[in-house]
Amino acid sequence: MKIAVVGAAGMAGSRVVAEAVRRGHEVTAVHRGTVPPLPSGVLPVQADAVDRDRLTGLFRAVDAVVGATRPREGEEDTVGPTTAALLDAAVNADRRILFIGGAGPLRTDADGLVVDDPRYVPARYRVIAAASVTQLRVCEAHAADWVYLSPPALLEPGSRLGTYRRGGTVLVTAPDGSSRISAEDLAVAVLDELEEPGDERHFGVGY
Repeated sequence: MKIAVVGAAGMAGSRVVAEAVRRGHEVTAVHRGTVPPLPSGVLPVQADAVDRDRLTGLFRAVDAVVGATRPREGEEDTVGPTTAALLDAAVNADRRILFIGGAGPLRTDADGLVVDDPRYVPARYRVIAAASVTQLRVCEAHAADWVYLSPPALLEPGSRLGTYRRGGTVLVTAPDGSSRISAEDLAVAVLDELEEPGDERHFGVGY
């Protein structure tokens, strides 16, 4: 496939680029700032995630789109407009878009939302977790063909094990109650979904 990754310089986006290359796909790495270090053969494209016209053209040239943008600290209110712009571009290009979102809108074992559970979202992270809830709501109100992948409570760089558990809209936890995955294995889940799309529009993954 030809895959465009928007937010390719970030923690999640850069791992998706690497995993896609590993599997033999052609990748366009869309980034906002300076060109990030990229695997050989990846096409770097500088573009703003709210530039609908430019993104529409980029999306028309690929088979699949991954939205891996993340706001800078203090700019969490940009998540809604950025998501809407990406969705608009996906509709204009007639392409499906997979968002790497947040754990905030997942449900807990108590049937509340993760964003409201201090076991998983300490107070200092609540603003960005709430932004992921907003992001999903924007998707749900849009006519685009989208899928929203929620990571577990803890997402950090690590090792590529090549395994993970796929859940629905309930937070994936381990027997000890922890909820985590490496960014590398999150990328494995992203590429699995692109290659063999599931039925869910919103699902979570974790160990």
